[in-house]
Amino acid sequence: MTESQTQAIVSLSLLAAFADGDKHERERAEIKRIAEGLSRADGVHLPTLVQDVLMKRVTVASVAETLNSPQASHEARQLAYEMVVCVCDADGEQSPVERTFLAGVRSALGLDPAQAKTFDDAAESLAAAPMAAAVVPSAGVPASVVVAAPASQPGGARPQVDETELEKAILDAAITNGALELLPETLSTMAIIPLQMRLVYRIGQAYGYELDRGHIKDFLATAGVGLTSQYLEQAGRKLIGGLLGKMAGGLMRGVGNQAVSSGMSFVATYALGHVAQRYYAGGRTLSAQTLKAAYASITDEGKNLQARYLPAIREKAGTLDIGKVMAMVRGR
Repeated sequence: MTESQTQAIVSLSLLAAFADGDKHERERAEIKRIAEGLSRADGVHLPTLVQDVLMKRVTVASVAETLNSPQASHEARQLAYEMVVCVCDADGEQSPVERTFLAGVRSALGLDPAQAKTFDDAAESLAAAPMAAAVVPSAGVPASVVVAAPASQPGGARPQVDETELEKAILDAAITNGALELLPETLSTMAIIPLQMRLVYRIGQAYGYELDRGHIKDFLATAGVGLTSQYLEQAGRKLIGGLLGKMAGGLMRGVGNQAVSSGMSFVATYALGHVAQRYYAGGRTLSAQTLKAAYASITDEGKNLQARYLPAIREKAGTLDIGKVMAMVRGR
């Protein structure tokens, strides 16, 4: 894939990130931070692309010209559309404005509506996956970890939680998401966020809290984790590194993948799990500043652990395909 095509796909993804016009300023700041972090990629200056999108110097039509050129393949156009769909679905089900935006992208790229709908439906099913399903195929976490009386009941006794087993569940989730980071499919990248959200749900439930999707999204945002920006960073690293999509020639398992990957999914999931454990074990009394500080501290710990668990991450990646990923997120 050429440099101009990569820039076009990234630009289209950024247009999708701001399509609904309702992004919180902290999410915009995260996207700008990610752009700065990835700007060292050869030939792709992401901060400039972000500014072009925000200043409306780039449009779907102008990007489509590059992707519809004779030099661009159908796979490049399909990959661009898949990334756009995943960006729109990263923070939940699509808004009406996002649906209209996606229809415009399909038309501009000349994609087959039936083929596009197949991917749309798969992405929507991941975005709307129920919170109550199992987080990951875990290593024998007992029922006492995941069944608890709601703590909101007046005078209700605090649930007994096996902290050691819960920590094993967090590590298992981190390894699984680290493995997903090594897979080339766009849906595998998108699956990381629903699994992180369900991990938080499961931890809250263990301590007696029944959480809804809105609460979990607020918790992640307070800790400093943006959903759209996280997907853009994960997918952006893969795209720029040549790993994302069918054009990468399939999954090159082993050291080559890790050269592209930063291990961020393992680290982010590990940190989120442990911050959630502190937060709900402490009765949800931690301040926003304390949550952010805890997340930053545990992120550093996770970075040190990631190298130790890299063999397990690679082994897990070798057992996964897109069918298994879809079933895992849906809790089957």
